[in-house]
Amino acid sequence: MSRAGLGDALAAQRTEEVRRAARALLRRPLLGAGSDEFRLVRQHAAELRTWFERNTGWTLLVDSEVARLRRIPSVATDPTHPARDQRTGLPFSRRRYVLLCLCLAVLERAEQQIALGRLAEQAVLAATDPSLAAAGVEFALADREQRTDLVAVVRLLLDWGVLAKVAGDEDAFLKAAGDALYDVDRRVLAGLLVTRRGPSTVRAGGFDERLAELNAEALPDSDELRNRALRHTLTRRLLDDPVLYLDELSQAEAAYLTSQRGALTRRITELTGLSPEIRTEGLAMVDPDDDLTDLRMPESGTDGHVALLVAEYLAGKGGTVPLTELHRQVAGWALDHAGFWRRSATVPGAEPELTERAVERLVALQLLERTVDTDGAPAVRARPALDRYRVGEAVLLEPGQSAPRKHKSTANRTKGKKGSTR
Repeated sequence: MSRAGLGDALAAQRTEEVRRAARALLRRPLLGAGSDEFRLVRQHAAELRTWFERNTGWTLLVDSEVARLRRIPSVATDPTHPARDQRTGLPFSRRRYVLLCLCLAVLERAEQQIALGRLAEQAVLAATDPSLAAAGVEFALADREQRTDLVAVVRLLLDWGVLAKVAGDEDAFLKAAGDALYDVDRRVLAGLLVTRRGPSTVRAGGFDERLAELNAEALPDSDELRNRALRHTLTRRLLDDPVLYLDELSQAEAAYLTSQRGALTRRITELTGLSPEIRTEGLAMVDPDDDLTDLRMPESGTDGHVALLVAEYLAGKGGTVPLTELHRQVAGWALDHAGFWRRSATVPGAEPELTERAVERLVALQLLERTVDTDGAPAVRARPALDRYRVGEAVLLEPGQSAPRKHKSTANRTKGKKGSTR
């Protein structure tokens, strides 16, 4: 191989390694030592740090034990991608979120190892805070449901790498027949919180106001700083969200995207391999490898099939559709597909839960929005990207005849949030 060819090969290898490292951080913004992804991130930390700081305003912290992309969300009030139970996939309840915070506070003061029973005792003690009682939050390990909540939180902490199991089993703890022992990774624990301000410095009253103050940025006072803020906002949304709808942008954001769309998408493509899909209503960065997402559409299984059927049905309807209408449709599909769906989904009365799971998925993918009908009853309305699932009539072509070209009004290859929700 010539010297020039060798140089090109090495440059291509480096580009591929940087891309793999960037995608690893987008999938899991907190990486512990020991994996190939962590090695790549540490090796190319300087280039990655420069890119993220310039294009998103996110900082990257890397040392010998942990790599943390401090990924401030593009939309802090988006409730459609919650923490989920590692076994069932069900979203965390309010009590589980509170319990998660209590467990993190306990672990911050704990020794290098902690037993599940000890963690439970300290969480119960922390839950006696009068402010929690005033907010209606109770945790006393009084029943199996509360023990299940604690185990769900522990399994999430295991997945994040805050805890590492040494011995024992959570199921034994659930049955009050045993315990479990964990190592506490303090470097990972310290890297969990990602905010621009310390929570103790926030003085706002309501939850939304506190959340906004927690991640508030200084207002730019020059054209250069305003353009940088717009670049950060739009790049974050293109990396984070399934679709960037133009009608959701401010006038300044829409004008910047119109003038800088090529540069924005090119930089993202060069780093991550995501490809821009541009339509009348907006823009999405599509992942050809299909692994930078927490939700997929379509997806196998009963719930995935129901979501696909609901999408196809609503794509052809237009306007507002009451949930009761979807309940009737799902009940009919349950009869049609009884041999393929799980047994519990074909039982009469299961259609409201099946419908809600499908709607929840489609709303998170920005394919639907929740609304009410003329009677004030819960309903949904299709968003432009849902048009991808419109089923057209089959056309029989004559020999040598080409298919008619149709305008696609969607802006989405249906993926969920790109990367982890943390």
